[in-house]
Amino acid sequence: MIRTMTEADWPQVWEFFDPIVQGGETYAYPLDLTSEQARVLWTVAPPGRTVVLEQDGRVLGSATMGPNRPGRGSHVGTASFMVAPSARGRGVGRALGEHVVQWHRDAGYRAIQFNAVVETNAAAVRLWRSLGFEVVGTVPEAFDSRAHGLVGLHVMHLPL
Repeated sequence: MIRTMTEADWPQVWEFFDPIVQGGETYAYPLDLTSEQARVLWTVAPPGRTVVLEQDGRVLGSATMGPNRPGRGSHVGTASFMVAPSARGRGVGRALGEHVVQWHRDAGYRAIQFNAVVETNAAAVRLWRSLGFEVVGTVPEAFDSRAHGLVGLHVMHLPL
């Protein structure tokens, strides 16, 4: 079940948020974030939305969505995703991705732009491509991967 994230969900999201950030492979968030600082960064206010995918009372993933830019850029949406390591390979990312695409369509967005998909995050790149996104550019050496050193960040785009 995918639903709007509540304040009560945050402790379960934090359980995977922090290890994912500390892992150094997908997000350029500061490594010294407190739980409260991370919650403020992750929780998107209207007109955006933050959701969780819950199964049997456990939060397995979360996504944020909304306008990529304010004002004259607000017709293009964006999103961010995190899936609990224990839930990877079980369709959680795909379900969240499909939900986000439909949410943007229903809200009247013209496109979705992902600003920073780490090029070595092969599972994410493969998933977004399977949902129709294309890499429209790569910023060379824009991300310092813990495992790979300096790698590119893809800008990915899906017209709606």
